[in-house]
Amino acid sequence: MILPFAAALLSVAAASSGMVSAQTYQPSFRPDELEDRPAGRPNEVLVVGSPHLSNLPNSFTPEMVEPILQRLVKWRPTAVVSENISGLHCDAMRRQGERHAEAVEAYCYDPAAAGRAIGLDVTAANAEAERMLANWPTMPSAAQRRRLALVFLAAGEPASATVQWFRLPAAERRADQGLTDELGAFLQAQLTRKSETELIAAQLAARSGLERVWSVDDQSFVGAPVDEKAYGEAIESAWDNPATKARIAADQALHAKIGQPNGLLHIYRALNAPSLAALAYESDWGAALTEPSEQAYGRRYVAYWETRNLRMVANIREVLGRDPGTRLVAIVGASHKAYYEAYLNQMRDVTLVDVSPVLQ
Repeated sequence: MILPFAAALLSVAAASSGMVSAQTYQPSFRPDELEDRPAGRPNEVLVVGSPHLSNLPNSFTPEMVEPILQRLVKWRPTAVVSENISGLHCDAMRRQGERHAEAVEAYCYDPAAAGRAIGLDVTAANAEAERMLANWPTMPSAAQRRRLALVFLAAGEPASATVQWFRLPAAERRADQGLTDELGAFLQAQLTRKSETELIAAQLAARSGLERVWSVDDQSFVGAPVDEKAYGEAIESAWDNPATKARIAADQALHAKIGQPNGLLHIYRALNAPSLAALAYESDWGAALTEPSEQAYGRRYVAYWETRNLRMVANIREVLGRDPGTRLVAIVGASHKAYYEAYLNQMRDVTLVDVSPVLQ
């Protein structure tokens, strides 16, 4: 017979044992430790952590990306992905009304004008782009490129439309066959837009002989309702730490020298240094996880961040599945780089490539 006190002790011990087991448990299947290799040429992924060029000092000019582009072109990519939401995903978000209205306004290109010009909605335009590319000639005419640019705009894929505009001779970048003067002017402006999507991803694709950029971002996370003001204050408080101050100081020092020879290249080298991952985590998500609010705002923020990165990497994996043996360059905000690589490293048909030697 077990006395009540002894039974209580056994219960506590069992619970404690369960806690220890839960804390130390490791799954038996760990893909990153397997040594098998897929048949054929591996998928290779080069993750390039980028500053958001729109946040750089006014002294930044589009020509400053040239040293980065030259190095990435030499790597010979066969696919390029960027931190943008696909037209199909934006279309799905629009159909959900207020649930995603703010994200659509902030992150989605409006394809309505292009759709009216060509008579295709987003779904049909994406299907048309796939059809055109499946039958794409080795030497397409300028008219074909203008047509594909318009189709990509109607599909909600302005980065891919910009690839076509880059690939056209300057004299052929004009309105034609439904491509209005306004849409042509939009595409012309994209060529020098202060954005890593246009200046790096789209240019890299064009110079590499590719026809499009794949959009892999995802902003569809919807958490439980929160007090937005209190949430923001809690996250800002978590970010107020020595690691954040060190990151800000390093960025400011690099930005101050952007006008010097290879100034932007030095920024890319710093943002892709292996040591940055731990510092970024300490300053941001690690700090947020220990944020002490009763509502666990920091943990909610990390849930958003991890979910977004998982979905982005899933989109990259889907692109790789289209043509096994792809050499893929992923252009993404530097804060995503470590998460991209950590998640991609779990996949048996993905080989990560160190970008640091490429940028030397």
